[in-house]
Amino acid sequence: MNKDQVAGRVEEAKGKVKEVAGKVTGSEKLQTEGVLDQAAGKVQKTYGDVKEKAKDAIKSDADKL
Repeated sequence: MNKDQVAGRVEEAKGKVKEVAGKVTGSEKLQTEGVLDQAAGKVQKTYGDVKEKAKDAIKSDADKL
């Protein structure tokens, strides 16, 4: 697991909290910020996943040599 995967998951969780808080308080702005934070977190997590898979693939290919 790399830092992008961790940071992405944290951002997703933070966004979910904001979204729920926005729903509870009736704040559309906070709710929208939460949804956007979740989307940004998913992108960062996916980027981290791709980096991790690339690293594993390179290591696997190097081990075959």
